[in-house]
Amino acid sequence: MEREVLEAELVLPTHMKFKKIQMYDKYPKGQARGRHWKHLKQIIQAENYENYPPHLPTYVNIETPPSMHPGKKICDITGFEAPYFDPRTKLRYANTEVFKTIRSLPNDHVQRYLALRNAAVVLR
Repeated sequence: MEREVLEAELVLPTHMKFKKIQMYDKYPKGQARGRHWKHLKQIIQAENYENYPPHLPTYVNIETPPSMHPGKKICDITGFEAPYFDPRTKLRYANTEVFKTIRSLPNDHVQRYLALRNAAVVLR
């Protein structure tokens, strides 16, 4: 019976899958420890997409319809997300400090900001 136990011990693996493996066993010196991510440019170069038929969707030729979600409103002064809109000047703003700045702007500056957003209108 002892002979059977000795033979069985030789068959068992050195590490059990449910046991925590030490880092030095998993990654010997000189090996990378993390996952290396490829950039899109590296994927495109590695896949040789020129050889694929044009009707197959790939990273290069994929086409999508316009988004169903509305675009984000951006503050015309700061560039932050703008939850507010000034009905007098038609400019979007992010907070009260920007609102004070907008109200103190001359009319030609307001028109320039609106022209940058392609929303230029004649103000009264």
